[in-house]
Amino acid sequence: MLQRLLELEFQISIPVLLIALLGMLFIFLSINRIRQRRIFSAGLAGAVGLCLFCLGMLSLAVALNLYTYQRLTHEQTIAVLTFRLLGPQRYNVVLKRQDKVEQYQLDGDEWQLDARILRWEPPVQLLGLNSLYRLERISGRYQDLALERNEPRTIYMLATHDGLDIWSLARRYHAWLPWVDAYYGSATYLPMQDNARYTVAINQYGLIARPDNVAAEQAASSWK
Repeated sequence: MLQRLLELEFQISIPVLLIALLGMLFIFLSINRIRQRRIFSAGLAGAVGLCLFCLGMLSLAVALNLYTYQRLTHEQTIAVLTFRLLGPQRYNVVLKRQDKVEQYQLDGDEWQLDARILRWEPPVQLLGLNSLYRLERISGRYQDLALERNEPRTIYMLATHDGLDIWSLARRYHAWLPWVDAYYGSATYLPMQDNARYTVAINQYGLIARPDNVAAEQAASSWK
């Protein structure tokens, strides 16, 4: 928790901490006034302090959740996927992201990458908060619908879920969150093939996958 807090963006974490600390100051002031038997002012200071402290903790929970997303300012490459054939309709995929390298086994003929995107209203953007994205999952797909329905699916979560889930709040209470311009999921998928390598980019409209070597180009060109 502390490590995540220290890694939060400076312009988000400092105001949040100041609000919480100010709330604690009012609470201590309320306790001191109770000792002085100044009941009315103690109650007032306590109420203000409690509200500020709760607001700071709520803001911190939102900030922690936003930390699981990454900034999106223009089209940028966010992942590289390299495939190695293990057996019939089974592949090993090496997924390289900005912060880590992971390996998974996918069954099927195609791979799919899913992401969530949060876009803010212009006034919020002026405060320095750009659109955000978070890779959600990677999975295998079958071209044959019968296999897709009946064969076991291989699917892996790529995201962590820390803090207050701003995505769920935007979905449930969009009318009460006017500063959220849009929230939507995006997915891209292409065929798997031995030695194929793909790059995945993202822009304001979603994910874009492109072949990155000859094997991937051949797989994409013969894709049905």
